[in-house]
Amino acid sequence: MKYATDMRMTRTFPRFVVSLPLFFLALFALCEGASAQAIPGEGQGVIGSQPSLNVNSRRNVKVNDPGSFFSAPYGNQHFFGDWAGLQPFLIKHGVHIEADVHEELAGNFRGGAKQGVTDAGQVGVEIDIDWNKLAGAPKNFWTHTMIVNGHGRNASTDYIHDSLAGVQQIYGARGNVVAHLVYMYAEQSLFHNRLDISAGWIPVGSFFAASPLFCDFMNVSICGNPAPGKYVPGGRDWPSGNLGVVMRVMPTVDTYIMASMFAVSPHSYNGGISGWSWAQSGLGKFSTPVEIGWLPEFGRNHLAGHYKAGYGYDNSQYNDLFSDINGNSAVLTGRPFRKQSGVSTAWFQADQMIMRNGAGPTNGLILLAGYMYTSGKVSAMKDHTWAGLVETGARWGRPLDTVGAMFHYYEMSRASILQQESSVLAGTPFLNNQWGRVWGIQTHENVYEVFYNIHTARGMSFQPDFQYINRPGGTTTYHDAAVMGLQFNCIL
Repeated sequence: MKYATDMRMTRTFPRFVVSLPLFFLALFALCEGASAQAIPGEGQGVIGSQPSLNVNSRRNVKVNDPGSFFSAPYGNQHFFGDWAGLQPFLIKHGVHIEADVHEELAGNFRGGAKQGVTDAGQVGVEIDIDWNKLAGAPKNFWTHTMIVNGHGRNASTDYIHDSLAGVQQIYGARGNVVAHLVYMYAEQSLFHNRLDISAGWIPVGSFFAASPLFCDFMNVSICGNPAPGKYVPGGRDWPSGNLGVVMRVMPTVDTYIMASMFAVSPHSYNGGISGWSWAQSGLGKFSTPVEIGWLPEFGRNHLAGHYKAGYGYDNSQYNDLFSDINGNSAVLTGRPFRKQSGVSTAWFQADQMIMRNGAGPTNGLILLAGYMYTSGKVSAMKDHTWAGLVETGARWGRPLDTVGAMFHYYEMSRASILQQESSVLAGTPFLNNQWGRVWGIQTHENVYEVFYNIHTARGMSFQPDFQYINRPGGTTTYHDAAVMGLQFNCIL
């Protein structure tokens, strides 16, 4: 154990995140010559992003129904148009329905364990109901339901042997069921939308540390919600959820305070593999995420920014990754793992548009970055730092296309490293952790991703994607992997 006790096994990554607000604020001055264009594009991704769109939207002094924030990835585009008049009829009566088909091919052509190609995908349906229009309920009372059907194989585990940074965002946790429930909750907006309350079956990460930009990228480590927070039971992101309530207060049009309480389910799949088992065994503990946010707009072109910081605490008890009840290595002694009370998660993230290409909230050049931390004694990944950019294609005549690039750095916890070194000394297989199977001693991993999303038809896109992974799975077992992907999305 000399290597683990005499020196730090994980490298220190520059903590540049604390300077990000100043960096972004300085850059907005570069856009003085930008002009707004009235185009329908508002970014792209799969359905189910309504919670994060809602959280990241500024409010004004007038009442806006939550429904004004519902939109397909390309504004109101649908591949089958208005469904022969059915869509306008439903919306008039307060019923918003979107159906989506999403497929992701991923081929590992270099490095990893072996070469190969897999496909993973889902069909999803989202139903949002304005009960004031439908049944005369109080104004701004809505319900939101999201159901998906998933299929396919995982290229990261099958061919790369990397459980940390799945190259297909759409894979996992849906189960072999016809209809997996992602979320089902009610929302009431009050006082000119200054107070918003949601309650029901909610993916925690779709509200906290959330951004509608994250699922522009194909790698799952940021899509929906960043790792490592979404891998702890009290902070699940979709397609898993927790029973809970979220309250968001906006003291001004561009600031908010959001607090919540969620019942924690100590299982690998909250809600069971189908998502419908809300009353799982072990309930009784709670997580309490809190987040503050600033949503400024700069200059005459309304360059939007989102700056947020948050902290979550889960008062459940979890096994220490290394220590037994006497403080020694549980792997070597064979004694029960020590229980740790409480799991903390903290995050800071920011995105800032520095050049506008059109009227939509994401139509422009946007820089984004962030940092997330979890308690290392119970989470195998200690922290995650990311930085990237997205840009819509108006400047080269493709206003509904999007290009993006992202860098990720993952650092594993010391307790996890000590546990894995104990497994080597004991000659026993590595224990699985929250991310899945382990193929070596995990220290750190880097991921680089670039994509170009092509708007090919009404409500349809194809996205070529390239990812380079350094130290797959956070180990030296495999030096690297290079993956080409192709993502297809169609809003029906």
